[in-house]
Amino acid sequence: MTPNAASAPSGPSRRTFLASTAVATAAVAGGMPLLAACGASDSGSGGGSSAGKGAQKLLPAYVAGSVVTPDIPSKNGSAIGFTGKLDLATLKTSVPKKLGKGGKVTVMAPFWGSPPKQDNPYYDAMNDMIGVDVQWQNQDGNTYDQKLGAVLASSDVPDVVVIPNWNMGGKIPTAIISKFADLGPYLSGDRVKDYPNLAAIPTDAWRRCIFGGKLRGLPMPSSYVTNIVPLYRKDIFDKEGYEVPRSAVEFLSLAKEITNAKAKRWACMDMKWTAWQMFSVLSGSEKPLGWNLVDGKLVNRIETDEYLEALEWTRKLFAAGVVHPDAMLGKNAPDAGPKFAAGEFLIYPNDISQWWSRTAEQATQNPDYKIWGMDVYGHDGGDPQVWAEQPAGIFAFVNKKASESVVRDVLAVANTTAAPYGTKEYMATNYGVEGTHYTVKDGVPTKTTRGNNEVINAYVMIASPAATIAHPDFPEVAKAQVEWQQRMGSFTRKSSFFGQMITEPSRYTNLMDDFETLEDDITRGRKKISDMQQAVAEWRSKGGDKLRDWYQKLLDDNGSSAS
Repeated sequence: MTPNAASAPSGPSRRTFLASTAVATAAVAGGMPLLAACGASDSGSGGGSSAGKGAQKLLPAYVAGSVVTPDIPSKNGSAIGFTGKLDLATLKTSVPKKLGKGGKVTVMAPFWGSPPKQDNPYYDAMNDMIGVDVQWQNQDGNTYDQKLGAVLASSDVPDVVVIPNWNMGGKIPTAIISKFADLGPYLSGDRVKDYPNLAAIPTDAWRRCIFGGKLRGLPMPSSYVTNIVPLYRKDIFDKEGYEVPRSAVEFLSLAKEITNAKAKRWACMDMKWTAWQMFSVLSGSEKPLGWNLVDGKLVNRIETDEYLEALEWTRKLFAAGVVHPDAMLGKNAPDAGPKFAAGEFLIYPNDISQWWSRTAEQATQNPDYKIWGMDVYGHDGGDPQVWAEQPAGIFAFVNKKASESVVRDVLAVANTTAAPYGTKEYMATNYGVEGTHYTVKDGVPTKTTRGNNEVINAYVMIASPAATIAHPDFPEVAKAQVEWQQRMGSFTRKSSFFGQMITEPSRYTNLMDDFETLEDDITRGRKKISDMQQAVAEWRSKGGDKLRDWYQKLLDDNGSSAS
């Protein structure tokens, strides 16, 4: 069930996606693999991995939840799915008694939008249900890295600090190790069974919570199946008789057929992210940035033929004039929704959550409108090979100075917010108070204005349940989303470093900073493929080869996660 929220922008940057969409939406819609590096080194500056010796002993025991049974079980790494209407009278209880002891817990977290005042019905109801007085110190998500660095460098660290992947660069991994508590004595092994909803979080998500040889984080899990879907206007495809393309050649041919610039219709927006999938380019959205063992040799995505072929194919789309002019100008995000609805372009890759959000926003004003997701095919028309994303991307950490009672209260909060769909705790966490923050009509919950203003960006960030997709208003979309993940999951491979928290040595932090800009310059015809080849050669000489040696040692020490 996805809470009502502002729709996400069209550009596939997961960083901008969160900046304009309630995090709750992302979490419930199956989450998203998020950006940047994380750490597990005792020294921080030297780097490390969460797959070190003894890591298995740190992990909480996995105990599948039995309170609620999904309509569509997880398969091939997909989210679980629910397709029924919501009946408040039949909601289950997953936390039968308050675990909180009435203490006060301060939480600093990123927030996009105008944060509500502390004294509001949502916060009050959650705190009363949990038995903990959670005091929120919300910070602007767009500048969170600056605030985070300042706070962690000070002696005044809140009881809980939420840190997304993309804010874990620089000295942050070192600060995590020095500033935050070891939760192993409370959660490792069978200890987690005191918190059943936390025990039901998949093990892969917990593995990414290991920093400096200790279990320090509480995760927001996500499906490891790629969250980027080639979305398209199925209603127009059906009307015009267009068929979903099954190869790179078919895509370009169809794009030329669709495009009529004089009529203000183009085939697509920037398709680079789909190109990565079609050409089986290693994931480059978070560290380890595209490293994998290939034929016994450790290579980076930028060194592969597939990477260059994907750039060349995307360049051909721009050169053929089939890409909307906004994409050429780098204006994918702001105008994508209205222009997609107006039929100015028919295909664009973006987060899977937009499948629902675009459907919901057009449901009343454009009843014929139908957005759907294309399956990804190999560039040659065969089966694709899609690379797994990381299974968790936002984490909450507890201050190392916190007393045991404070730690227990934080875990009481997390055990509530990790409650599964179909429970009273889930409903309270994601929707707030019935009548105040949402109403239910014909089994479909709808947030009120107050709900949209208050029930966002908060408790879901402490911990969340396993990736879940449920839309009582559009169950056919929920079913299609899960089934898309299941199909793509059957073609998904895990790289050598899947599921590991990697902190690269600080001297390599900015080694690949300019590559995304160069990619866009090449696809738009401003630079050539040879410019990328030159950039790769310079990357190797400036530290890429030494970084390869560093990753090779991680493999030698810890083994591979590939499958």
